[in-house]
Amino acid sequence: MKKLVFATNNKHKLQEIREILIDEFEILGLKEFGVNDDIPETGKTLSENAAIKSGFIFKEFDIDVFSDDTGLEIDALDGRPGVYSARYAGEDGNSKANIKKVLNELQNETNRKARFRTVISLILDGKEYQFDGKVEGRITDKKHGSSGFGYDPIFIPDGYKETFAEMSNEEKNKISHRARATQKLVEFLKAI
Repeated sequence: MKKLVFATNNKHKLQEIREILIDEFEILGLKEFGVNDDIPETGKTLSENAAIKSGFIFKEFDIDVFSDDTGLEIDALDGRPGVYSARYAGEDGNSKANIKKVLNELQNETNRKARFRTVISLILDGKEYQFDGKVEGRITDKKHGSSGFGYDPIFIPDGYKETFAEMSNEEKNKISHRARATQKLVEFLKAI
């Protein structure tokens, strides 16, 4: 089985990607390479941040690697939190505080339309490729469910009545933004 490094220390993302790619690849996280610190995300877009992370690991270890950056874009907030989703309420990346801030900002807002977007940067044999995925939906007025991570308890994808946090991992992994971007990555890797 081919090995690929996923440039993340986020155990939730790592588990989600491993479940999506279970039959295709052995996915290694950064901890397996002794990288315990997060790679700084200094880009202004999801694409830039994904490229920064995969580029850092490729330069450091000269291995095939992919990384992602994901953002929640809310129409009523002019696309915020967007590229700053993980640290919207502060640098510590506290999901509860991020959710609280979003719900407070949307308190009197009727337009709850939003989307999750993921950009994956793959560096294979020294060349970068990017794949994106998105899922449209809306923001709830309070948290629902206990599965998932990040903003999952307040995001309902279009065509569904429950939040990502109310869905099983299997169900979420069939329709999520990360699953859609990952599917493009898998199709690319199978075609080469």
